[in-house]
Order: sequence, then C-alpha cells, then structure tokens
Amino acid sequence: MPAPTPSVSLPRVRFAPSPTGFLHVGSARTFIFNWLYARHHHGTMVLRLDDTDVERNTDASVQSIFEGLRWLGLDWDEEYKQSERLALHRQQAEAIFAKGLAYRDFTPAHVGDDNQTGAQGAASREGAWLFNPGMRDLSRDESDRRAGAGEPFALRYRVPRGQGRTLQFDDAVYGLQTKAADEVEDFALLRSDGLPTYHLASCVDDADLRISRIIRGQDHLTNTFKHLLIFEGLGVRPPEFAHLPLLVAPDGAKLSKRKHGPVVSVTTYRDAGFLPRAFINFLCLLGWSPKNDREFMALDELIELFSLEGVNRANAVVNFSPDDPFDAKAVWLNAEHIRALPVDELARQLEPVFERAGFSATPEKVAAVTPLIRERIKLLREAVSAADFFFVAELAPYDAAELIPQKGDAVLAARVLEKTEQMLASTSFDHDSLDHALRAAASELGLKTGQAFQPIRVAVCGRKNAPPLFATMAVLGRAVCLERIRQAEAKVQSLASAKPSA
Repeated sequence: MPAPTPSVSLPRVRFAPSPTGFLHVGSARTFIFNWLYARHHHGTMVLRLDDTDVERNTDASVQSIFEGLRWLGLDWDEEYKQSERLALHRQQAEAIFAKGLAYRDFTPAHVGDDNQTGAQGAASREGAWLFNPGMRDLSRDESDRRAGAGEPFALRYRVPRGQGRTLQFDDAVYGLQTKAADEVEDFALLRSDGLPTYHLASCVDDADLRISRIIRGQDHLTNTFKHLLIFEGLGVRPPEFAHLPLLVAPDGAKLSKRKHGPVVSVTTYRDAGFLPRAFINFLCLLGWSPKNDREFMALDELIELFSLEGVNRANAVVNFSPDDPFDAKAVWLNAEHIRALPVDELARQLEPVFERAGFSATPEKVAAVTPLIRERIKLLREAVSAADFFFVAELAPYDAAELIPQKGDAVLAARVLEKTEQMLASTSFDHDSLDHALRAAASELGLKTGQAFQPIRVAVCGRKNAPPLFATMAVLGRAVCLERIRQAEAKVQSLASAKPSA
C-alpha cells in the first residue's frame, strides 16, 4: 500500500462495474463522465471489474460489459480485476484489525453482512443493529482463541462511538455532506468466508491504484461515510468525490431492467441503430449541461466542455413509453449525428445493417445509396425500409392506384409511363440526363412535373415517398427502371380496363 495519497496534477479516475448483468445505461453514463473528466484533464482512465461477488458474477455479464464499452468506442488506460487482488484486500483488512480498528464478529446472524447499497445503514436509523457489544468488546485473547478454534467470523470496522465525531466530505456535485459517526453501523470488511466486502475491496483498490477522484452514482453517496473510515484505517488520504444524479423513468422510478425492460441496456440502443457518438452525446445531457447550453456536440467538443460544475443535482429523466421506447431527444440527436457523418463513414456503418436484412449490398452499391437516404433516417435500422427497393429484384406489392397522378386517371398514368419508357431507352443514365429527359417528357405531355413524376416514382420505387427521383434512377440503372416501368404499365392498363375513364 502507498503512503498517504499525494496531491497529483493529473487525475486518476476509475469505472468499476460489478459484472452481475448487462451494461446499464446509467453505468455507461458513469463510464462516459469519468472518461471525459480524464481526457479533459489529460489524466488516467482506469477500468476495474469489481467482481468479488462470486455468487452473482457471471462470464456472460463480463462479456456484456465489454461488448457495450467496445461499442461506445471509448478507451481506457489501465485494466484490473478485483478477484485477482484478493490477497491485498485480506492483507489490508488484517492491518486494520492489527491497529485495533476492527474486530471479529462470531455472531451467526451477522456473518454474511453487508450489501453494496448500504441497506443496513438505512435500517440502523430505524433502530436496527448498529453494533454488537458482545462482539465489539470481546477481549483480543478470547477473539484469538475462538478464531484459532476455527469458529467462523466476519471482520467488522470498529466505528468510533460516543465521541461526538462527525464524518464529512465535500462532494463536487452535492456539496458538504455530514453524518454523525454514531449513526454508522459497524460494517463488515471481510465476510465469514474470508472474502472482502464491496466496501473494503473498493477502498483498498482505490488507494492502491492511486485514484484521485471517484465519480459514481448518487446511490453510493451514503456509502462514502464508511469509505472515509476505511481510508482512515488504511492510513491514506481519501480521494475527492463526485456523485452523479440517478437516471429515472418518466414515473420517477429508478431505471431497472426488471421494471422497465431492455430500454435500460446499452446494447438495445446499439441494435436499434444508434450511433455510438450520438448515444454518448445523449447520455451526457442526462444530468449535465455545458455552460453554452448546446445539445448537439461532437466528442472533441464534449471533452473540451465537460466539467463537474455542469453536473446537476436533480435526477435525470429518460423519457420513453411502451409505444415509443426511445427518448425523443436521443432519436433527434442520432439523426443529427447521422447527417454530420461523412458519407463514406455512414456507408460503412450501413453495410452491416443491409447485410443483416439479407440484402446483397456491395460497398459500391451502399456508397451510392447512402447520400440518397441520409436525410430520411433517424436510426441506422431505418435504412432498411428507406432503401429496400435499391437491393431487391422484385418490388414488394403496392397499390396500383398510387400510380395515378393527382387530378389524373389510369389512362393518364399509362401515357406517362409509356412516354417515360420511350425516353429512357435512349437517354444516358446519369442525374442530369435523366433530369432533362423526364422534364422534356412532362412538357410534351402538357403536364406539370409533379403530375408526371408521381407514376414514375411509384413505378421504380414502389412508393410515393422516396429519395430524389433522378439520383434514385441513376443508382437503379436502366435495366431495372425499364423493367419496373413495364410492370407498372401493366398495372395501370388493368385499372383502365376495369374502370374506363369518363
């Protein structure tokens, strides 16, 4: 263990997830805030898996956490696993015991103590167990004798009592926090199986890894008083603290998978077609705002603007509903980031989306389609429905009535399509040539371009709402366009035969 933590000019921060489930959006935000703080101050970002809860930790959870972090695309400088540091945890627990700052508790009712959320601390304020005088006052000789005989025990911190002592720390978000030591229970450092509790392992590692600033969720705020005592027992200066407001659902409840479903998992946003940078931008706005009140921000801007002074104390609401699972601001930001991406980069993002949809999407074809749909999608997955007609051999069935232009009939639609087929047979298939030819066709028919272009658009795309017509046709090519127009002609001729025009 180091001597008392020296003051350092470059900060060291850590993200310390417990691998007991997927990467929660709240955990992802904690990682991002730590990362931005480290990068803003040119400090060190530490990733530490707090995996000492052997009963709940799973390899699948570890993989899920790394999967989510890799998708975010943010790096870290050092990586550790608490389970590989158990000898250090036990050594430091014994050192605290040797100083008389801890005692063995052989009471069976308490040998499995304490959970991570500080539930016993909350219960103690209601008159529950704070300490067991029979164990706390046990002589060292008697304690050694019982331990030597193999009797199981938990090792508890001997919290100062009856001294009128106040524990306090200045939180960067919530300000000065105080609590009477007499209100803190004698919490466990080691369980009866010899494994460290969350409190001990976290503090020992924070001290050993020289973490200078702990940035974590507000639900850990009350734990900090226990941690101050552990740092004192270790003989090190405690890090500085910043606790982040919670993420809550529209009803004010803390986000949880059990209650709110997959919307709280990072991979849900990935699979829905969010860009990592857009998702990072969105999470940053949940509980933090820059001084200039900007919303759309690139990653380098977030690094430049981020500060703990901008973190709010109020819980941040993630707005969603059963009918609309994603916060409207998240979707808006994603659309903005999609439009801000260079076309070639967006095309690379869309290639796997089309491939998963079963399309034969060559990089060249995707590169040609991407600029035509970029303004039309808010999520990457929407590219499938926005551009499917570029990749399929046969259009999905559509209503032939959509081929009929406004203030027209099936006969007029047939005339437009027949004229278009004639023009396309000899026209070069580039944007400008198609523009000139199709406008000339409309003029020859005595039609406004809107009237003339609707049957063509529906014929080649299978819908009225589609990307710009000339560029779309240029990408589809002459053979595809002519074949689809001939098929559309047959449709409108059937309509005309069934219901002759007046």
